[in-house]
Amino acid sequence: MEIEEKGVKLKLTIVDTPGFGEAVNCEDNWKVIESYVTEQFNQFFKDESGLNRKNIVDNRVHCCLYFIPPWGHGLRPLDIEFMKHLHQKVNVVPVIAKADTLNANEICRLKDKVLRELKENEVHVYQLPDCDSDEEDEFKQQHHELKQSIPFAVIGSTQVVEVNGRRVRGRIYPWGIVEVENPIHSDFLKLRTFLVSTHMQDLKDVTRDVHYENYRAQYLTKISRQASLERGKLRRNCKPCEKSVVETDILLQQKEEEIRRMQDMLNQMHKKLRAAGRDSNENGIDSDRRKDTESVDL
Repeated sequence: MEIEEKGVKLKLTIVDTPGFGEAVNCEDNWKVIESYVTEQFNQFFKDESGLNRKNIVDNRVHCCLYFIPPWGHGLRPLDIEFMKHLHQKVNVVPVIAKADTLNANEICRLKDKVLRELKENEVHVYQLPDCDSDEEDEFKQQHHELKQSIPFAVIGSTQVVEVNGRRVRGRIYPWGIVEVENPIHSDFLKLRTFLVSTHMQDLKDVTRDVHYENYRAQYLTKISRQASLERGKLRRNCKPCEKSVVETDILLQQKEEEIRRMQDMLNQMHKKLRAAGRDSNENGIDSDRRKDTESVDL
């Protein structure tokens, strides 16, 4: 879908994962999502390595909103397992779903417990970068509120209701109406601001500079290992004359290693000689002059 934020048009793609965590055995639920993220990296790598690199479509996943159920007592084993496998491949942002089922104190306790369990299990979710000192006070305050709101506690609704003459999205309960975009009721506005306004570019930068580069390094290492294995097979199947060439290469490598060892020994001898010469020069100097000489050496 295409959205417009402050005059800037944005093409937003949302990938849903229906059925996640609903099976009897949820051990391998995360593998499908991990495979999808890796496939997008793989496709981008192929496009980047091709001839036509001007019109590359970036389908990499820049953010993963992981929804945590509110009725539990913190994170489930499935939640920890999922985030542990994907936190090095995508920016994971934890979100508490259906926050209208909890009161304000319960939401605060659940947020603290989620953050504590993430730290105990060494799960690295997306961290908001520090704000620059020259930023405006209003932006600093907004940045502080966003940082304190993680994990975001949100409410969703497709129903439009009327509140004090205004038509808003919300949920109608016997005791009143919950507004989705009311900051008192939900962190939905903060999450939207975080995603499409203040930190959208940073999410893309972290994906490009950290997660994609990690994938690229691992992929190139895998290719080089496969190439070395193929070379090893060719060497084992080579003719006797080719074996002599391989043996010559091994001898040359051994000679190079001997030369490097000799150079290291010579360097150590030079250091010892310099140290001995420095000690002998300092024997005939008074204590004040020795302090000056040592300060110069340092």
